[in-house]
Amino acid sequence: MVTELTYTQHLFAGTRDELLAKINKQLKPKRFKHVQRVEQTAIKLAKINGVNLEKASIAGLVHDYAKQRPDEDFIAAIKQYQLDPILLDYGNAIWHGVVGAELIKHELGIYDEDILNAVRHHTTGAVYMSPLEQIVYMADYIEPERDFPGVDVARQLAETDLAKSVAFQAKHTLQYLVDNGKPVYPKSIDTYNAWVPRYPNV
Repeated sequence: MVTELTYTQHLFAGTRDELLAKINKQLKPKRFKHVQRVEQTAIKLAKINGVNLEKASIAGLVHDYAKQRPDEDFIAAIKQYQLDPILLDYGNAIWHGVVGAELIKHELGIYDEDILNAVRHHTTGAVYMSPLEQIVYMADYIEPERDFPGVDVARQLAETDLAKSVAFQAKHTLQYLVDNGKPVYPKSIDTYNAWVPRYPNV
């Protein structure tokens, strides 16, 4: 069953449908369906963990808002908003979260830092993540169409021990990057060091 919230907290200046319309203009159909699944997963986890449902809905929907923007947009934003120059050494996988949060702020008028941090950290994680950040980090990882070895374990953990599930994702994502010779963004290593030693057996 799809949960459709009525937005009442003025976190976004409009209705959920109006937010969906703005996101739809930015994303191809497959990606647009993905963000709606992440929203529903985030709402489910928010209910379990006593987290603000409207924030979970908005953060879930906007987490990939900038995913399909051209590289030039990100490079310009890194310079315009004076973000860490190390970002220029990376690509869309990192940019759409870290830089995307700035685009969301300026284009959608969403200024709630908890929502913006959930977007910033949904791929890299962070040393400290609020419950909302943890929820969006996991919702993107385990939404119903995700299919990879261990996804069922991740889903079960997310619904029973949110922090432990964060450690699971941090460990397995780093393992995947290393095994495939991919560059590792420094903050992803920081996330691993902050979370995995707390749950060494995940």
